[in-house]
Amino acid sequence: MRVLMLSKACLVGAYQRKLEEIGRHDDVELTVVVPPAWREAGRTIELERQHTSGYRLAVAPLALNGRFHLHFYLGLGRHIDDAQPDIVHIDEEPYNLATLQAMWLARRTRAKTLFFTWQNIGRHYPPPFSWMERYVLRHAGAAIAGNREAVEVVRAKGYAGPVEVIPQFGVDPELYSRQPPGPDGDNSRQKTFTIGYVGRLVPEKGVELLLKATPRLRSAWCLRVLGAGPLRDSLHQQALTLGVDEHVRFDAPRPSSQVPDYLNQLDVLVLPSRTQSNWKEQFGRVLIEAMACGVPVIGSTCGEIPNVIGDAGLIFPEGDADALHSRLSQLMDDPDLHQRLRQAGRDRVLKHFTQAEIARRTVALYRNLMENGGA
Repeated sequence: MRVLMLSKACLVGAYQRKLEEIGRHDDVELTVVVPPAWREAGRTIELERQHTSGYRLAVAPLALNGRFHLHFYLGLGRHIDDAQPDIVHIDEEPYNLATLQAMWLARRTRAKTLFFTWQNIGRHYPPPFSWMERYVLRHAGAAIAGNREAVEVVRAKGYAGPVEVIPQFGVDPELYSRQPPGPDGDNSRQKTFTIGYVGRLVPEKGVELLLKATPRLRSAWCLRVLGAGPLRDSLHQQALTLGVDEHVRFDAPRPSSQVPDYLNQLDVLVLPSRTQSNWKEQFGRVLIEAMACGVPVIGSTCGEIPNVIGDAGLIFPEGDADALHSRLSQLMDDPDLHQRLRQAGRDRVLKHFTQAEIARRTVALYRNLMENGGA
């Protein structure tokens, strides 16, 4: 079957590993259309060509680049005509103009269609976005939801077709893996227990809650925070106010290729996200990156976090600093639990969250769409 995927996310070289894994399936001939760049939050993400074997990577410029809801592809019809796809996989939310554009062009050639959604809050959009969303939900042959609550959202909006919960991307378990201990071995970890956070420094990520959970920790500990955002200065001040500033280190963002090394310096990775009126955690990719590295994880009950962690980490009620303190203390005081979660996290990623597994489940959806029809 011939598949054309439209995905601005696949500008990122690491994410192209999923495309190679899809292309490994003998019954799939894959073309992926990406823009040359995407503008977001004041920066430009340029196309990387890191993993390009086994499929065709095509480039189409964008109109209204950087406008999440309103961008669309110039010359997309020509790419669809050239590929003659059986399936058009639109890696975009159903209320975006690019999704409507690709859906209309695909239907013109009688190709079957599917879309991707992360949206786990039941938002109601004004026209024309509600019109675009209604058209896509009516005509899509299948859907991929990045989390379980997103299924409930599209069902509530009237989508009746097949939908599978599949994360947008997995991890490469060879890149994200446990590194051998240093010259002091694992005994070095007994000296200072290193807690880590990796992500944006914004209110919804709950980093201030993590700081509140640390002052009463026993034994030697340090907290490393990797990220950037508007709360950076206030978090520095909070650490001073709490009297823990000597234990807290704020690290500057670094290239994604260096993240595995950073994670391997941690004894635990914490994701203390907090639900907002317009946001809740849609997945928490850093969780599976840490788990793949054999780093135990602690996450809040926000959004999809508990489903990602499963029984391979510790969960606490979102917004509860005392409960987070308790989970941290539990992990610090119980070496056997720490070791068990190191292995459980790695095993869970290998079973559910590798790029190869995400590709396998995506191809299974393609086959089902071909066999059972759809728009």
